[in-house]
Amino acid sequence: MSILFLEYPKCSTCQKAKKWLEENGIPFEDRHIVEQNPTAEELKQWHQKSGMPLKKFFNTSGMAYRDLGLKDKLATMTEEEQYALLATNGMLVKRPLVVADNMILTGFKQAEWEKLKS
Repeated sequence: MSILFLEYPKCSTCQKAKKWLEENGIPFEDRHIVEQNPTAEELKQWHQKSGMPLKKFFNTSGMAYRDLGLKDKLATMTEEEQYALLATNGMLVKRPLVVADNMILTGFKQAEWEKLKS
């Protein structure tokens, strides 16, 4: 299974998730979410593959999200506008973000990540 691990290295949750992947012997390709921000097209593909609401891809607890007042704005934006917005700033994207052959994971919930072992 090929796994892309998008992270912000200073994020403590990302550090925990990366350590978990390493401890469980799960190989992954590492990508800095700010230096190599996901494109709108990547985000669209991942969102469609995930089956999750698009809001799950937003880092709703981040300063960038709050500074832009997105809590109130997202409801009136189209999906295309939301993909474009996410693609402007990696700090808007929920992290860590795992893109695997058969699943997409946002955030780090160990119980969900156990699926990566199979």
